[in-house]
Amino acid sequence: MSLGSDPLEALEIPDETTVEEHDLVTDGDVVVGGQSTIEFGVRGRNVLAGERVTFGGDIEAEGDCRLDMLDDVAGNVLVGEDAYLGERVHIAGRLMVSGDLDIGDDVDIEEGFEANGWIVIRNPVPTLVFYFIVLSQLLRLGEDEAADELAQTLQGDSASDPLVIPRNATVSDDAWRVSTPAEIGSACRIHGNIRARSIELGDDNNVFGSLRAREDIVVGSGTRIHGDVTTRNGEVVIEEGARVLGDVSCKDLLLEQGALVDGTMRARGEMRIHRDNISRDVE
Repeated sequence: MSLGSDPLEALEIPDETTVEEHDLVTDGDVVVGGQSTIEFGVRGRNVLAGERVTFGGDIEAEGDCRLDMLDDVAGNVLVGEDAYLGERVHIAGRLMVSGDLDIGDDVDIEEGFEANGWIVIRNPVPTLVFYFIVLSQLLRLGEDEAADELAQTLQGDSASDPLVIPRNATVSDDAWRVSTPAEIGSACRIHGNIRARSIELGDDNNVFGSLRAREDIVVGSGTRIHGDVTTRNGEVVIEEGARVLGDVSCKDLLLEQGALVDGTMRARGEMRIHRDNISRDVE
């Protein structure tokens, strides 16, 4: 996780992230900003959530799981190492922790819990809030190197980039809605329409939904979009071998060689087509 500003300033989906039935699955960590709604279950290495986050399924963390105050989980929580539950967290299923459990007041676990290590009941500063307070201060002081070191500590030993969901996001089978930019890696399989300030997709993704942004949209090589691509004020770039199974509407449009659009293309400004190193403008 490399930091140049607020670490929750964008929706960041790492390579090979998939939606499998009702679970969002990634090899790395999952970091969720406060007041977000995730209608999927989540499976990852470490799972960290800010305050008032709602999960619509199970949480499975190979490492640690840290849920801040007033979080709500509709299923079970299975933790391979240590767990922290903030004040008034609600878990509709069962909590299973292989390591230590640090738990706040008024936590409700409907089907009970089991921890193999120490159990501590207290109300410390919510972990995710604490990390980002420190990160924000370091960045404000221009201590980028120290901020990167702290971010690497947060990420742990995982070789994969974290899945980052910003504050006030909504993630579901219907739509991924954020007010920030969305950055999606390669070889991902995503269900739902993506709504963001801007959208950038890597190569060989499969998105079962449409893309809509206020600013630019980039569709990487070999990526397939099962829906429309629309931007209000930005440029749409469709790279070599990408395919849009719907309409494209934008201010400016750039089609690389081998890019395909099954529907109608509408560009209020320039439309450019790159073929064999020759750029051709279409009025």
